[in-house]
Amino acid sequence: MPAIKAESMKKGIYGGTVLALSAYPAVIIYFEIIFRISTSEKFFSAGIFFTVLFSVLYGGIVSVVVCFVRSRRARVIISTAASAVTAAVFLAQYFVYRQFRIFYDLRTVTGGASDAASGFGGRIAELIISPGGIFMIILYFLPVGLLAYFGGRVYKKAITLRLAGFCAGILVLVYFLDLTFIWASPVYSSAYKKEYNYQAAVSHFGLLTGIRLDFKNMITGGKDDFEQVSAPESDEEPSEPESEPEEEKPVEYGFNQMDIDFEALAGTEKNSTVASVHSYIAGLTPSKKNEFTGIFKGKNLIMITAEAFSAEVIDEKLTPTLYRLATRGINFTDYYQPASAGTTGGEYQNLLGMLPMQTGMSMKNSATHNLYFTMGNQLNRLGYYGKAFHNNTYTFYDRDKTHINLGYSDGYMGYGNGMEKYVKNTWPQSDLEMIAGTLPSYIEKEHFNVYYMTVSGHGEYSLTGNSMSKKNWDKVKDLGFSEKVKCYLAANLELEAAMSHLVSELEKSGRADDTVICISSDHFPYSLDSDGTLGNMPYLSELYGYNVENALQRDHSRLILWCGSLEDSEPITVSSPTFSLDIVPTLSNLFGTEYDSRLLPGRDVFSDAEAFVFDMSYNWKTDLGYYIASTGKFTPADADIKVPDGYVDRIKKTVRNKINYCSKVLETDYFSYFLGK
Repeated sequence: MPAIKAESMKKGIYGGTVLALSAYPAVIIYFEIIFRISTSEKFFSAGIFFTVLFSVLYGGIVSVVVCFVRSRRARVIISTAASAVTAAVFLAQYFVYRQFRIFYDLRTVTGGASDAASGFGGRIAELIISPGGIFMIILYFLPVGLLAYFGGRVYKKAITLRLAGFCAGILVLVYFLDLTFIWASPVYSSAYKKEYNYQAAVSHFGLLTGIRLDFKNMITGGKDDFEQVSAPESDEEPSEPESEPEEEKPVEYGFNQMDIDFEALAGTEKNSTVASVHSYIAGLTPSKKNEFTGIFKGKNLIMITAEAFSAEVIDEKLTPTLYRLATRGINFTDYYQPASAGTTGGEYQNLLGMLPMQTGMSMKNSATHNLYFTMGNQLNRLGYYGKAFHNNTYTFYDRDKTHINLGYSDGYMGYGNGMEKYVKNTWPQSDLEMIAGTLPSYIEKEHFNVYYMTVSGHGEYSLTGNSMSKKNWDKVKDLGFSEKVKCYLAANLELEAAMSHLVSELEKSGRADDTVICISSDHFPYSLDSDGTLGNMPYLSELYGYNVENALQRDHSRLILWCGSLEDSEPITVSSPTFSLDIVPTLSNLFGTEYDSRLLPGRDVFSDAEAFVFDMSYNWKTDLGYYIASTGKFTPADADIKVPDGYVDRIKKTVRNKINYCSKVLETDYFSYFLGK
């Protein structure tokens, strides 16, 4: 009997130890699964396997530390506190995702979260206290309560040093097992290292691994190396040049290239990261000038980043002015606006011609950088009057600092430093009131360069949550859409009214033929489906007219580039894939300014440069088809298209190089190394 009792006690102790060591890994797995269900585009994929393995690793580390503590009370307190903090992290990211359709990286959390809280605190608070929000809070804090209540029974006995060492060995084994499986998958291994992106990492490996990798990249700065890319194959057979009459010889255009010897700079640069960028640029071929070079030379420029603008807003009957600008200027039929990092990320793309590499923070962190190639700075150097306007809070995302540095040296006006004189305090504020109020301040200037960041199209899209939707409701109420989609269109009718006023006044003053209007979005209208993921976005799909299943479909938009002088000419159509990073190089070429095409990752759309678009998640599209990084699948644009050998690999490497370049420009203030501060 004593032997049986001893054996029973031994089993009890052993079982209790196993329970204590497995408690926290179970909590982490629970958190990650709930998070994945509520935010992931594809729950059942290899990503769930990697997420569980990493959860075992992180939870195991905490469990070993907790169980090694001598005091039972301390073990319970530490475990409960750790689970509460972890639950709070998951919940914060969940509500951020609900509002902005992105996860906040560490740079944003440490530097930009206050902006989001001040600007969208009310909306986030509504999400938190909603039935769905309360339900999620209960789900996440359920394990916290269970640990607090049952912790004394779970953590009965501390483990020995020997057992702790054994557990540590098991966790090391789990870590290497996870990495082995990752390296065995081309898609996941690339996402883990070569094509690292915080948003994708969270989806592929779980939130905690995404945070870990983000911390690592923030500390190390990522990789310095650029990949070697083979030259594209030519479909043309070499032939002897034919003799032509002198007058029929094609015009020989020079290159859009500045007189900078990057190879020499690389040889003398002490900063290894900057030297690697110099070498990368030195190996690129600049694009050529063309028949469109300088056609806007000396003209005025009005650039507009339109809040949540989409191609579907443009309609001949509903928005006749926007339709006119889109079809009687330069017509872009395959344009994309990557959803990189919310509104300020969209601005960064449009104005700097770079992908933002820090969620919500790239523009803010560039406030003191040399932003030589923004159109604001290019035209500022030519003596243009330059001013920026915004009809929401002027300090939001530090626009009062960033927009002066963008080249709008004659000032920046938002709500709170002058715009309130013209714009009523509604939510959102009126684009028409902003344009009508500010236009007289510059329309008579000899040369003006103006930028507007609008807000009327901002969510939420309802008659109670959007004053512009309510204002313009009668114009859309009979359309064949759901109320939410009609409210979105109604909100954008305020932009239509603003553009109608702007064009009318330009024509009355005789400035239309000398003024270029460029309109692009900041991001897709994510507020239509605050709970949706790709493949499950009913309202966005309703608006677009097809089921939105991947990022490229989601980000399909429209670029408007118009000048009054174009209306009497033959229509100019750009049918090749174009995106927001193409705006700056295209405008630079059209205005005939001095720029170096090698230093901008986008392209002048009228040049001989290869056409392709890409985003921060390494998705891309060319004339031949599109590639989705999360699946590793390339889909030809047409079944009859013959894709050259090595083509997909070449474009993948090119995209990785360009994204790496965007990162290094931001990280090092790259242009200052050869253009000065």
